[in-house]
Amino acid sequence: MNIKAVQKICYGMYVISSKKDDKINGQIANTLFQITSDPPTVAVSINKQNLTHEYITTSKTFTASIISKEAPMNFIGNWGFKSGRDIDKFKDANFRAGKVTGVPIVLDYATGYLECEVLSSTDVGTHTIFIGKVVDCEVLSDAEPMTYSYYRQIKGGKSPKTAPTYVKEESTAVGATGDKYKCTVCGYIYDPQNGDPDSGIKAGTKFEDLPDTWVCPVCGAPKSEFEKEG
Repeated sequence: MNIKAVQKICYGMYVISSKKDDKINGQIANTLFQITSDPPTVAVSINKQNLTHEYITTSKTFTASIISKEAPMNFIGNWGFKSGRDIDKFKDANFRAGKVTGVPIVLDYATGYLECEVLSSTDVGTHTIFIGKVVDCEVLSDAEPMTYSYYRQIKGGKSPKTAPTYVKEESTAVGATGDKYKCTVCGYIYDPQNGDPDSGIKAGTKFEDLPDTWVCPVCGAPKSEFEKEG
C-alpha cells in the first residue's frame, strides 16, 4: 500500500480559530470541507492535542479564514507550527470578532471567512471531526485561495505531525543546484532549486551561500537547526 496516494486528495488552507471564555487561539488546518448547502454546513478535523481543539470543544464555535496564495511561509509557520500554549498567535495579527459567536476571524491574507456553530462532533482517534453550521460568512477579496498542493509543491511546505495529512517522508536526493537541507524543528525543506522567494533568496542559491541571518521561513529557526538531507 502506497500511503502517499492520500496526498492526491485536494485540500485548501485555512486558519481555524476558537475561544474559551476570554482566551482565543487559532491554527492552520487543511481538512475543511462543505457538507450541505441548505442550511450551509461544513466539517473540520482537528487534532486532540491542539489547543484549538480544547477551545472548540468548550465553546462549540469556530471560524475559518480562507487563506490566499499570497500568504508567506512565516504566516503559515505562526499558525501551523507554533502552539498557543507558548505564544500569543494573535499578537501581531489583523483580526476581528465574529458578529454571531464572538470568535476571532483572522483577516490577514484571507479571501473570505466562515463563522460556525458546532452541531455535532465525531471522535476519530487522534482527531475530532466537528460539524459546524455556518451562521455568518463573507468574501474579503478576489485573491486566489491557496491549495494544500500549492503550499507543498510551490511553497515547499510540510505538515506538522499533528496534521491529519502528515506522512513521514524519505530523505530526498541531491539536486542539480546543491544539497537540500531540512529544518529539524518543523520539517521545512530548503531546496536550492526553489530558493526562498518570500525571504528574497533567489532560486539556485545553495544552502551554504545563504546569509547567516537567514532563518527558516516557517518556524524562524536559524541555519544551525538545519541538517543535510540524504
